Amino acid sequence: MKKHLLLLTFLSVIGNAQIVRKYSNEFLNIGAGARGLAMGGAVISNQNDVYAPMWNPAGLTEVESDWQGAAMHAEYFESIAKYDYISFAKALDSKDGVLGISIVRLGVDNILNTTQMIDSEGNIDYDKISKFSTSDYAGIISYAFRPGGNQKLSVGINAKIVYRNIGKFANGFGFGFDAGAIYREDSGYQFGAMLRDATTTVNFWSINQKELSAVVNGEEFNPAPKDKMEITMPKLNLGVSKNFEINRDLELLPEAGLNVDFAKTAAVISTDFASISPYLGAELSFQKMIFVRAGLNRFQTVTDIEDLKRKVSMQPSAGIGIKYKGLTLDYAITNTGIGGSNYFSNFFSLKLDMRDFRY
Repeated sequence: MKKHLLLLTFLSVIGNAQIVRKYSNEFLNIGAGARGLAMGGAVISNQNDVYAPMWNPAGLTEVESDWQGAAMHAEYFESIAKYDYISFAKALDSKDGVLGISIVRLGVDNILNTTQMIDSEGNIDYDKISKFSTSDYAGIISYAFRPGGNQKLSVGINAKIVYRNIGKFANGFGFGFDAGAIYREDSGYQFGAMLRDATTTVNFWSINQKELSAVVNGEEFNPAPKDKMEITMPKLNLGVSKNFEINRDLELLPEAGLNVDFAKTAAVISTDFASISPYLGAELSFQKMIFVRAGLNRFQTVTDIEDLKRKVSMQPSAGIGIKYKGLTLDYAITNTGIGGSNYFSNFFSLKLDMRDFRY
């Protein structure tokens, strides 16, 4: 039943495509690394490793020597959707910056295709039901540096290529850029900013009308949309954090910030020009080896389906991490639904830092 609903959703997305889309390429806003997800995305100013490109590429400047590699796997909605991420980052020999490469995939497999189940005379033939997959891919090349050798300021850029496929029905290619910066004060405060799709990200779609459409009793269903191009508008993430040393063994790193969408959404503060949603998260570390994390984000105003009253919903998250030398294993659990749904997803990520192994 769920996969039937997913098919209807995907076909609806194709059939109602507009040039500017609120949620285009949304899979790139999920983030990567169980640390950041456990903290509710509260890592815009403090993610300083190979996972930084998905949060703020400026954080890559903390990869000061050798290289780092990472991988993450997660499953959504009772394993219907699968999300994978792999990345690599290396400090350049010239010390002019850090280069990163990332690959992202979000996919749903074995969706029932019922578009050809009813023939032109209105007869139902269940043998015409087939299966297809839908997948979103992105390849990201990142570069981060310290302008003029300024140790307080880091700047990073993502160049990304997107490929989206909906079985035999449609596929699309896109490209765009992200830009980020982190400023570190002597007092210990860190300020981060990430502008996603800074130049807008453009997707060009190719649609197979023969596979998509169905003609029943002379009436055509699922006609191809007129617009074959969609534009992803910029999103701005702002965050501030500071690390507090509680004692010799314990440290606390909190961050708070704002997510700004330049469109009207269900965020708690929403206008026709922009919508603003706060977030907060924290990480408690013991001897920099064991980590406990929690966060809150996606504060939205929604309508309760029972009493039809408006209320504020949020997405909680939590997780743990263990580090041994250059190997770090992180886990996060977060609610991927809205309005208090029970769709919790588990995220596991692994990071390898060769610097910690060799020094």
